[in-house]
Amino acid sequence: MENELKVSKKKTVGFIGGKFLPFHLGHAYVILSASNYVDTLYVVLSSSKKRDREICERDGIKYIPAKVRLSWLGEFLNNLENIKIIHVEDDYWDSDYNWEEGARMIKEAIGEPIDYVFSSETSYNELFKKNYPSAKHIIIDDKRKTVAISATDMRKNLYSNWDKIPNCVKSYFTKKVAIVGTESCGKTTLAKKLAKFYNTNYVHEVGRNYCINYSNQLTPEMFNLIAMENYLLQIEKAKESNKVLFIDSEATITQYYLDLYFNGNSSELIDKIASLQKYDLVLFLEPDVEWVPDGLRFSGKDEERKENNKKLKKMFINRGISFVTIGGDYSERFNKSREMVDLLFK
Repeated sequence: MENELKVSKKKTVGFIGGKFLPFHLGHAYVILSASNYVDTLYVVLSSSKKRDREICERDGIKYIPAKVRLSWLGEFLNNLENIKIIHVEDDYWDSDYNWEEGARMIKEAIGEPIDYVFSSETSYNELFKKNYPSAKHIIIDDKRKTVAISATDMRKNLYSNWDKIPNCVKSYFTKKVAIVGTESCGKTTLAKKLAKFYNTNYVHEVGRNYCINYSNQLTPEMFNLIAMENYLLQIEKAKESNKVLFIDSEATITQYYLDLYFNGNSSELIDKIASLQKYDLVLFLEPDVEWVPDGLRFSGKDEERKENNKKLKKMFINRGISFVTIGGDYSERFNKSREMVDLLFK
Protein backbone atom coordinates (compact mmCIF):
# COMPACT_ATOMS: atom_id res chain seq x y z
CA MET A 1 0.00 0.00 0.00
CA GLU A 2 1.33 3.37 -0.96
CA ASN A 3 2.16 5.63 1.99
CA GLU A 4 0.14 8.77 2.20
CA LEU A 5 2.09 12.00 2.52
CA LYS A 6 0.72 14.04 5.35
CA VAL A 7 1.43 17.74 5.13
CA SER A 8 0.77 19.66 8.31
CA LYS A 9 -0.66 23.13 7.93
CA LYS A 10 1.64 25.94 9.10
CA LYS A 11 0.38 27.59 12.26
CA THR A 12 -0.22 31.29 11.71
CA VAL A 13 1.05 33.88 14.17
CA GLY A 14 0.02 37.50 14.58
CA PHE A 15 0.38 40.30 17.04
CA ILE A 16 -1.24 43.53 18.08
CA GLY A 17 0.56 46.06 20.24
CA GLY A 18 -0.41 49.03 22.31
CA LYS A 19 0.06 50.97 25.51
CA PHE A 20 -3.54 50.22 26.57
CA LEU A 21 -3.57 53.44 28.55
CA PRO A 22 -6.25 52.61 29.57
CA PHE A 23 -7.54 49.36 28.11
CA HIS A 24 -11.03 49.99 26.69
CA LEU A 25 -13.69 48.14 24.68
CA GLY A 26 -12.29 49.49 21.40
CA HIS A 27 -9.04 47.66 22.17
CA ALA A 28 -11.06 44.63 23.20
CA TYR A 29 -12.94 44.52 19.89
CA VAL A 30 -9.77 44.75 17.79
CA ILE A 31 -8.01 42.07 19.85
CA LEU A 32 -10.94 39.66 19.70
CA SER A 33 -11.36 40.24 15.95
CA ALA A 34 -7.65 39.74 15.32
CA SER A 35 -7.68 36.46 17.22
CA ASN A 36 -10.07 35.06 14.61
CA TYR A 37 -7.44 35.42 11.84
CA VAL A 38 -4.60 33.43 13.38
CA ASP A 39 -3.78 30.34 15.35
CA THR A 40 -1.82 32.36 17.89
CA LEU A 41 -2.27 36.05 18.62
CA TYR A 42 0.26 37.88 20.76
CA VAL A 43 -1.03 40.95 22.58
CA VAL A 44 2.03 43.11 23.21
CA LEU A 45 1.91 45.70 25.97
CA SER A 46 4.44 48.43 25.25
CA SER A 47 5.34 50.46 28.33
CA SER A 48 7.64 53.24 29.43
CA LYS A 49 7.36 54.53 32.99
CA LYS A 50 8.39 58.09 32.12
CA ARG A 51 6.40 58.39 28.88
CA ASP A 52 3.27 56.73 30.24
CA ARG A 53 3.29 58.81 33.41
CA GLU A 54 3.61 62.00 31.35
CA ILE A 55 0.70 60.95 29.12
CA CYS A 56 -1.54 60.24 32.11
CA GLU A 57 -0.66 63.52 33.82
CA ARG A 58 -1.17 65.47 30.60
CA ASP A 59 -4.64 64.04 30.07
CA GLY A 60 -5.76 64.24 33.69
CA ILE A 61 -5.94 60.64 34.90
CA LYS A 62 -3.89 58.87 37.53
CA TYR A 63 -0.82 56.95 36.35
CA ILE A 64 -1.44 53.33 35.39
CA PRO A 65 1.60 51.07 35.96
CA ALA A 66 2.31 48.35 33.41
CA LYS A 67 1.57 45.62 35.97
CA VAL A 68 -1.98 46.98 36.36
CA ARG A 69 -2.55 47.05 32.60
CA LEU A 70 -1.20 43.50 32.28
CA SER A 71 -3.62 42.36 34.97
CA TRP A 72 -6.51 43.94 33.02
CA LEU A 73 -5.49 42.13 29.84
CA GLY A 74 -5.01 38.91 31.78
CA GLU A 75 -8.46 39.06 33.34
CA PHE A 76 -10.29 40.17 30.21
CA LEU A 77 -8.61 37.65 27.88
CA ASN A 78 -8.73 34.77 30.34
CA ASN A 79 -9.74 31.39 28.81
CA LEU A 80 -9.11 32.52 25.21
CA GLU A 81 -6.55 29.86 24.44
CA ASN A 82 -5.06 31.26 21.24
CA ILE A 83 -4.20 34.63 22.81
CA LYS A 84 -0.92 35.21 24.62
CA ILE A 85 0.10 38.37 26.49
CA ILE A 86 3.66 39.68 26.52
CA HIS A 87 5.27 42.83 27.87
CA VAL A 88 7.94 44.93 26.17
CA GLU A 89 9.50 47.84 28.05
CA ASP A 90 10.68 50.57 25.71
CA ASP A 91 11.94 53.13 28.21
CA TYR A 92 14.69 54.15 25.82
CA TRP A 93 12.49 56.33 23.62
CA ASP A 94 10.19 58.45 25.69
CA SER A 95 9.66 61.27 23.22
CA ASP A 96 10.23 59.59 19.83
CA TYR A 97 9.39 55.92 19.37
CA ASN A 98 12.15 53.89 17.70
CA TRP A 99 10.14 51.64 15.39
CA GLU A 100 13.11 49.61 14.18
CA GLU A 101 14.38 48.81 17.66
CA GLY A 102 10.83 48.27 18.87
CA ALA A 103 10.23 45.71 16.12
CA ARG A 104 13.44 43.90 17.05
CA MET A 105 12.35 43.67 20.69
CA ILE A 106 8.86 42.47 19.77
CA LYS A 107 10.22 39.81 17.39
CA GLU A 108 12.63 38.63 20.07
CA ALA A 109 9.85 38.47 22.68
CA ILE A 110 7.51 36.52 20.37
CA GLY A 111 10.27 34.17 19.28
CA GLU A 112 8.63 32.81 16.13
CA PRO A 113 7.88 34.07 12.60
CA ILE A 114 5.12 36.68 12.46
CA ASP A 115 2.56 36.32 9.69
CA TYR A 116 0.15 39.12 10.55
CA VAL A 117 0.35 42.49 12.25
CA PHE A 118 -2.94 44.03 13.40
CA SER A 119 -3.87 47.63 14.11
CA SER A 120 -6.62 50.21 13.60
CA GLU A 121 -4.35 52.71 11.88
CA THR A 122 -3.90 52.98 8.10
CA SER A 123 -0.99 55.35 8.79
CA TYR A 124 1.05 52.38 10.05
CA ASN A 125 1.14 50.71 6.63
CA GLU A 126 4.63 51.83 5.64
CA LEU A 127 6.10 51.40 9.11
CA PHE A 128 4.87 47.81 9.36
CA LYS A 129 5.93 47.06 5.79
CA LYS A 130 9.45 48.25 6.59
CA ASN A 131 9.84 46.62 10.01
CA TYR A 132 7.79 43.45 9.47
CA PRO A 133 8.39 42.76 5.74
CA SER A 134 7.17 39.15 5.89
CA ALA A 135 3.94 39.99 7.74
CA LYS A 136 0.64 41.22 6.37
CA HIS A 137 -0.85 44.32 7.98
CA ILE A 138 -4.56 43.87 8.68
CA ILE A 139 -6.50 46.97 9.68
CA ILE A 140 -9.52 46.47 11.93
CA ASP A 141 -12.17 49.13 12.53
CA ASP A 142 -10.01 52.07 11.47
CA LYS A 143 -13.10 54.32 11.47
CA ARG A 144 -13.87 53.21 15.04
CA LYS A 145 -17.50 52.56 14.19
CA THR A 146 -17.89 49.55 16.45
CA VAL A 147 -16.65 51.30 19.59
CA ALA A 148 -16.46 55.03 18.94
CA ILE A 149 -13.56 55.97 21.21
CA SER A 150 -9.80 56.40 21.14
CA ALA A 151 -7.43 56.01 24.08
CA THR A 152 -6.74 59.76 24.03
CA ASP A 153 -10.44 60.64 24.17
CA MET A 154 -10.93 58.03 26.87
CA ARG A 155 -8.24 59.55 29.06
CA LYS A 156 -9.62 63.06 28.63
CA ASN A 157 -13.26 62.07 29.19
CA LEU A 158 -13.02 58.91 31.26
CA TYR A 159 -16.21 59.21 33.30
CA SER A 160 -18.27 60.39 30.32
CA ASN A 161 -17.27 57.17 28.52
CA TRP A 162 -17.72 54.85 31.49
CA ASP A 163 -19.78 52.39 29.42
CA LYS A 164 -16.80 51.85 27.10
CA ILE A 165 -14.53 50.54 29.86
CA PRO A 166 -14.43 46.78 30.64
CA ASN A 167 -15.56 45.86 34.13
CA CYS A 168 -12.07 44.66 35.02
CA VAL A 169 -10.78 48.20 34.43
CA LYS A 170 -13.55 50.18 36.14
CA SER A 171 -12.50 49.36 39.70
CA TYR A 172 -9.13 51.10 39.17
CA PHE A 173 -10.87 54.38 38.37
CA THR A 174 -13.81 54.10 40.76
CA LYS A 175 -13.69 57.02 43.19
CA LYS A 176 -13.67 55.87 46.81
CA VAL A 177 -15.37 58.05 49.40
CA ALA A 178 -14.99 57.08 53.06
CA ILE A 179 -17.60 58.30 55.55
CA VAL A 180 -16.21 58.44 59.07
CA GLY A 181 -17.06 59.74 62.52
CA THR A 182 -17.87 58.63 66.05
CA GLU A 183 -20.99 56.85 67.25
CA SER A 184 -24.43 58.05 66.17
CA CYS A 185 -23.32 60.78 63.78
CA GLY A 186 -25.24 59.49 60.74
CA LYS A 187 -22.52 57.59 58.82
CA THR A 188 -24.73 54.70 57.73
CA THR A 189 -27.68 56.91 56.82
CA LEU A 190 -25.49 59.18 54.70
CA ALA A 191 -23.70 56.28 52.98
CA LYS A 192 -27.00 54.67 52.00
CA LYS A 193 -28.52 57.90 50.68
CA LEU A 194 -25.44 58.89 48.68
CA ALA A 195 -25.23 55.40 47.15
CA LYS A 196 -28.86 55.63 46.08
CA PHE A 197 -28.42 59.14 44.67
CA TYR A 198 -25.37 58.15 42.60
CA ASN A 199 -26.91 54.81 41.61
CA THR A 200 -23.97 52.90 42.99
CA ASN A 201 -22.83 50.73 45.90
CA TYR A 202 -21.73 51.28 49.45
CA VAL A 203 -19.71 49.16 51.86
CA HIS A 204 -21.69 48.59 55.03
CA GLU A 205 -20.24 49.02 58.52
CA VAL A 206 -18.82 45.55 59.13
CA GLY A 207 -18.17 46.23 62.81
CA ARG A 208 -21.86 46.80 63.46
CA ASN A 209 -22.65 43.33 62.12
CA TYR A 210 -20.20 41.88 64.64
CA CYS A 211 -21.79 43.88 67.44
CA ILE A 212 -25.22 42.51 66.53
CA ASN A 213 -24.05 38.92 65.98
CA TYR A 214 -22.15 38.79 69.27
CA SER A 215 -24.53 40.95 71.37
CA ASN A 216 -21.73 43.52 71.65
CA GLN A 217 -19.47 40.95 73.36
CA LEU A 218 -16.46 41.33 71.10
CA THR A 219 -12.88 40.14 71.52
CA PRO A 220 -9.78 42.10 70.42
CA GLU A 221 -9.11 39.52 67.70
CA MET A 222 -12.47 40.27 66.09
CA PHE A 223 -11.36 43.80 65.28
CA ASN A 224 -8.64 42.42 62.98
CA LEU A 225 -11.33 40.45 61.18
CA ILE A 226 -13.54 43.53 60.93
CA ALA A 227 -10.75 45.57 59.32
CA MET A 228 -9.86 42.79 56.87
CA GLU A 229 -13.46 42.11 55.85
CA ASN A 230 -14.10 45.80 55.32
CA TYR A 231 -10.97 46.18 53.17
CA LEU A 232 -11.82 43.14 51.02
CA LEU A 233 -15.40 44.35 50.60
CA GLN A 234 -14.07 47.66 49.25
CA ILE A 235 -12.09 45.79 46.60
CA GLU A 236 -15.04 43.63 45.58
CA LYS A 237 -17.65 46.41 45.57
CA ALA A 238 -15.41 48.69 43.48
CA LYS A 239 -15.58 46.16 40.63
CA GLU A 240 -19.32 46.62 40.27
CA SER A 241 -19.79 50.28 41.20
CA ASN A 242 -20.94 53.17 39.07
CA LYS A 243 -17.95 55.57 39.10
CA VAL A 244 -18.00 56.05 42.87
CA LEU A 245 -18.10 53.79 45.93
CA PHE A 246 -19.08 54.91 49.44
CA ILE A 247 -17.47 53.26 52.46
CA ASP A 248 -19.25 53.35 55.82
CA SER A 249 -16.28 53.42 58.25
CA GLU A 250 -12.81 52.00 57.57
CA ALA A 251 -9.66 50.72 59.35
CA THR A 252 -8.89 53.88 61.35
CA ILE A 253 -12.44 53.73 62.72
CA THR A 254 -11.90 50.06 63.60
CA GLN A 255 -8.71 50.97 65.49
CA TYR A 256 -10.63 53.72 67.29
CA TYR A 257 -13.33 51.26 68.43
CA LEU A 258 -10.73 48.70 69.51
CA ASP A 259 -9.25 51.34 71.78
CA LEU A 260 -12.73 52.36 72.98
CA TYR A 261 -13.80 48.79 73.79
CA PHE A 262 -10.52 47.64 75.35
CA ASN A 263 -9.11 50.80 76.94
CA GLY A 264 -6.03 51.61 74.87
CA ASN A 265 -5.65 48.36 72.96
CA SER A 266 -4.34 48.64 69.39
CA SER A 267 -3.46 46.37 66.47
CA GLU A 268 -0.48 46.49 64.10
CA LEU A 269 -2.52 44.60 61.52
CA ILE A 270 -5.27 47.22 61.55
CA ASP A 271 -2.65 49.96 61.17
CA LYS A 272 -1.20 48.11 58.18
CA ILE A 273 -4.62 47.82 56.57
CA ALA A 274 -5.21 51.52 57.21
CA SER A 275 -1.96 52.32 55.38
CA LEU A 276 -3.12 50.32 52.34
CA GLN A 277 -6.40 52.20 52.04
CA LYS A 278 -6.52 54.93 49.41
CA TYR A 279 -9.48 57.30 49.33
CA ASP A 280 -10.32 60.12 46.96
CA LEU A 281 -12.39 61.81 49.64
CA VAL A 282 -12.92 61.34 53.37
CA LEU A 283 -16.06 62.90 54.87
CA PHE A 284 -15.73 63.35 58.64
CA LEU A 285 -19.17 63.75 60.25
CA GLU A 286 -19.40 65.94 63.34
CA PRO A 287 -21.43 64.57 66.29
CA ASP A 288 -23.90 67.47 66.17
CA VAL A 289 -27.01 65.46 65.38
CA GLU A 290 -29.20 63.95 68.09
CA TRP A 291 -27.82 60.86 69.83
CA VAL A 292 -29.83 57.76 68.88
CA PRO A 293 -29.58 54.93 71.45
CA ASP A 294 -29.85 51.54 69.80
CA GLY A 295 -28.73 49.13 72.50
CA LEU A 296 -25.19 48.91 71.09
CA ARG A 297 -23.83 52.44 71.58
CA PHE A 298 -22.46 53.55 74.92
CA SER A 299 -20.82 56.98 74.70
CA GLY A 300 -23.82 59.28 74.32
CA LYS A 301 -23.11 62.04 76.82
CA ASP A 302 -22.28 65.40 75.24
CA GLU A 303 -18.84 65.64 76.81
CA GLU A 304 -18.01 62.06 75.82
CA ARG A 305 -19.07 62.72 72.24
CA LYS A 306 -16.93 65.86 72.04
CA GLU A 307 -13.86 64.14 73.53
CA ASN A 308 -14.21 61.08 71.30
CA ASN A 309 -14.64 63.32 68.28
CA LYS A 310 -11.37 65.15 69.08
CA LYS A 311 -9.61 61.83 69.66
CA LEU A 312 -10.76 60.37 66.33
CA LYS A 313 -9.80 63.49 64.39
CA LYS A 314 -6.33 63.31 65.92
CA MET A 315 -6.01 59.69 64.76
CA PHE A 316 -6.70 60.72 61.17
CA ILE A 317 -4.37 63.70 61.38
CA ASN A 318 -1.56 61.60 62.86
CA ARG A 319 -1.90 59.17 59.95
CA GLY A 320 -1.70 61.99 57.42
CA ILE A 321 -5.25 61.37 56.20
CA SER A 322 -6.96 64.49 54.88
CA PHE A 323 -10.67 64.87 55.50
CA VAL A 324 -13.52 67.29 54.98
CA THR A 325 -15.62 68.09 58.05
CA ILE A 326 -19.37 67.79 57.53
CA GLY A 327 -21.86 69.12 60.10
CA GLY A 328 -25.42 70.37 60.36
CA ASP A 329 -28.72 68.55 60.10
CA TYR A 330 -29.25 65.53 57.86
CA SER A 331 -30.31 67.66 54.90
CA GLU A 332 -27.24 69.90 55.18
CA ARG A 333 -24.97 66.86 55.48
CA PHE A 334 -26.42 65.22 52.40
CA ASN A 335 -26.19 68.34 50.23
CA LYS A 336 -22.70 69.32 51.37
CA SER A 337 -21.46 65.75 50.84
CA ARG A 338 -23.00 65.66 47.38
CA GLU A 339 -21.21 68.89 46.46
CA MET A 340 -17.87 67.43 47.57
CA VAL A 341 -18.43 64.21 45.63
CA ASP A 342 -19.35 66.12 42.47
CA LEU A 343 -16.05 67.99 42.67
CA LEU A 344 -14.23 64.67 42.26
CA PHE A 345 -15.48 64.48 38.67
CA LYS A 346 -14.68 68.04 37.58
